[in-house]
Amino acid sequence: MPADTDRSRRTAPRPRTTAPPAGRPLGARLRDNPVTRFRRRVQRAWDRPLTAYYVIAGASVLLIVLGLIMVYSSSMVYAINRGLGSSYFFSKQLVAALVGGVLLVIAARMPVKLHRALAYPIIVGSVALMALVQVPGIGQEINGNTNWISLGGPFQIQPSEFGKLALVLWGADLLARKQERRLLAQWKHLLVPLVPAAFILLGLIMLGGDMGTAVILTAILFGLLWIAGAPTRLFASVLAVAVAIGALLIWTSPNRMARLSCLGATDAGPADICLQPLHGSYALASGGFFGSGLGAGVEKWGQLPEAHTDFIFAVTGEELGLAGTLSVLALFAALGYAGIRVAGRTEDPFVRYAAGGVITWIMAQAVINIGAVLGLLPIAGVPLPLFSYGGSALLPTMAAIGLLIAFARADPAARAALDMRLPGRKRAAVRWNTMRRRARGRSSGER
Repeated sequence: MPADTDRSRRTAPRPRTTAPPAGRPLGARLRDNPVTRFRRRVQRAWDRPLTAYYVIAGASVLLIVLGLIMVYSSSMVYAINRGLGSSYFFSKQLVAALVGGVLLVIAARMPVKLHRALAYPIIVGSVALMALVQVPGIGQEINGNTNWISLGGPFQIQPSEFGKLALVLWGADLLARKQERRLLAQWKHLLVPLVPAAFILLGLIMLGGDMGTAVILTAILFGLLWIAGAPTRLFASVLAVAVAIGALLIWTSPNRMARLSCLGATDAGPADICLQPLHGSYALASGGFFGSGLGAGVEKWGQLPEAHTDFIFAVTGEELGLAGTLSVLALFAALGYAGIRVAGRTEDPFVRYAAGGVITWIMAQAVINIGAVLGLLPIAGVPLPLFSYGGSALLPTMAAIGLLIAFARADPAARAALDMRLPGRKRAAVRWNTMRRRARGRSSGER
């Protein structure tokens, strides 16, 4: 064979035996777009063991700090007009926040068994204090409601606020015990004694005329029944009874009927009965996107009643604008979602009921307060949790947040992740104590 022919065969390109790789399918490209990748990263971050723990703690601290700032801004004019220092209400709220912080840390460090053991003493103490309010000379009337006990000087306590925490703990322990004995399938065990005990608390609250707190307590009761798996007919029956009683209480009270008539009001009405919701709407409307600036609001100068308590969200909208109000809503949404995750991922029935009760309490109270400020719901006179002025409301709420943190820490995966972050000696001690507890459990089981 000629040499040039052999060379041409060696240098000639070989023919393709396969087709060139085709482009990626459209579905794969859509699945790998930046939005989808970002969602996957967020999902992975949310699925980490300590995410709920950090979200609950972080959202709560931010709400408390922002609430302290807004309490000072919204109350300084009111304090000066009453001959007090501009920081009077802020100082009291700061003291309450510090005491509440101690309660939060204690509750977060307590084991779940100790929380269950304290359920009965707390509810007995709450009922006793709520009954003491009705004793002449002891109970104090504020804004038409007799639900306060004076502690001396400028400090008062509202026992009905602690009744919320008591109902959550006691109801969760009761339902958990009945679930362990497989009694919740029977409707009488589902309702008794939970509903009668809740009605006792509601009756003591309504003796003082505080329907707003009674509504929150009712929401906690229905939250516990819902989590316990109450049948729809039973749930609807109890709800119908509660709605009927609530309608009767509203219809027989001129003050409550006046509040109901202010829904959607565009003027103050006769005797300025709709002044508060009207100026709350003015405050929100004048805030714009970024607000008039911290401390620069005008509605708190006497036009908006209860600016630092029930209507602090309106002052926030006026001074921090839509950005500020949406931030507050986002913090509450994050807190609620993290609490639902704690309740949904646990295998302990007490933790599930207690976490669900706390989240029902905080979210229901936030919705009722914000709905009243927006003019969508009647004014119920309940503060915005962790945000409004009021030590009696702040202390049990912070203790409830400590409960959620303790439950988030009690998750096995979260506990293991926290142990990995300890220094070497402490981590070894934790592992040794865990092994000893397991060994004692096995030895007691063998006996």
